[in-house]
Amino acid sequence: MTLGIIIQARMGSTRLPGKVLRDISGKPLLAHVLGRLQMLKRPAKIVVATSSADENDIIETWCLQHGVSCFRGDEADVLDRYFECARSLGMSDIVRLTADNPFTDIEELERLIDLHQKQGFDYTHAFGQLPIGVGAEIFTFEALSRSHREGKLPHHREHVNEYFTDRPELFKIGQLDIPPTKISPNLRLTVDTEEDWKRACALAAQAGGNWLGTEEAISLCSSSA
Repeated sequence: MTLGIIIQARMGSTRLPGKVLRDISGKPLLAHVLGRLQMLKRPAKIVVATSSADENDIIETWCLQHGVSCFRGDEADVLDRYFECARSLGMSDIVRLTADNPFTDIEELERLIDLHQKQGFDYTHAFGQLPIGVGAEIFTFEALSRSHREGKLPHHREHVNEYFTDRPELFKIGQLDIPPTKISPNLRLTVDTEEDWKRACALAAQAGGNWLGTEEAISLCSSSA
């Protein structure tokens, strides 16, 4: 198994333009996402997948300056971008992350990959119970290929996972059980709005340079509510 982690990133967010390189506690959002992955115990090919649009040249430049692999593909057809990236790098299983989630729970990501491998799932996710932006998903290259081949609707091309969720009868799908102390599905720990960004900045500042755990983030947000 060749594990790949593909982080989709682009500058053209409609709600918060340029957010992936926006500063949070002294470094860009994308650096926080990549920094989290340094805690992952297993080997993986990590690549930032952006689009070929000129406005994303700055993302590729940043990646090159920081020794991060960067793949460029279609702007609107994100499914094709993932497929071509995974195919070109020989990935057998692919973790999908996005560059606007600085608080990915690496402990739960490890458990997610284990569940996916041991149970032989086509698609496995950790959504629905963790705070928004903390979970992740993983799928086999074969499942991605089928989605790429058969998923023809616009939302299938824009969202990598939606052919899986639209056609669950075609795939063996798993969902990770989440510890009760990490369940907070209404808490936003993604960065998609100005309010999200201010929350992320506050949490990063309170962490004082340490990586903030999910339980601690939930507690801090609850006490400041």
